[in-house]
Amino acid sequence: MSESKYSKVLTIVLIIVGIAILGLLAFLGYDIYKQHTTKREAEEVVDEFFDSFGDQNPGGTGVGTNPENGDGVIPVLNEELVTASSGGNSSSSSSRKRTTYKGYNVVGTIEIPKISLKYPILERVTKESIETSVAMLQPSAGPNKVGNTTIVGHNYRNGSFFGSNKKLSNGDKIYITDTSGTRLPYKIYNIYRTSPDDAEYMTRDTEGRREISLSTCTDNSKERLIIWAAED
Repeated sequence: MSESKYSKVLTIVLIIVGIAILGLLAFLGYDIYKQHTTKREAEEVVDEFFDSFGDQNPGGTGVGTNPENGDGVIPVLNEELVTASSGGNSSSSSSRKRTTYKGYNVVGTIEIPKISLKYPILERVTKESIETSVAMLQPSAGPNKVGNTTIVGHNYRNGSFFGSNKKLSNGDKIYITDTSGTRLPYKIYNIYRTSPDDAEYMTRDTEGRREISLSTCTDNSKERLIIWAAED
């Protein structure tokens, strides 16, 4: 009788362990799928942003193509025609498409080759916007403007957004493209951790230089990982 009870208990334990393993595998599978989907959608919108400049494509060879996702439709992307004029002369104005991503205006793109990062920069940091991509913290100088531009992104364990920023080092390059089509290189020169209450890096004086600050949480979410980079 005792052996029968022991066998039943062991069977129940094995079933529970099996369910737990299947749940863990399903969770990890979903995490990988989500990372792949997020990266693909972000790269598509970056390519579409480059395409909006036509022959003045800032991405160069291999950038600006629009890979199809089966039916050739990118459901998360929307574009609005805008006009950029030169010196107020309407005869010299040119039209391009304003890119939006999941309802947010795209003010530029960020690329970090070392960690294979390529994301649209959304116009404003909100709880919802930084669950969609990386975003520019207001007030900021703006992409490729003189002064400091702070870009905020989540640190997801699957590496999405700024989840791999901890792998960066001084001297690594960051590329920012703005809405005029200008693509500038920046070189990292300062990486440090600070408390969530420290906001001095957001309004720091760059002494007339173009600089960016990348901000994300550390793995334990108790501190902020801050990266400074200056135009190279």
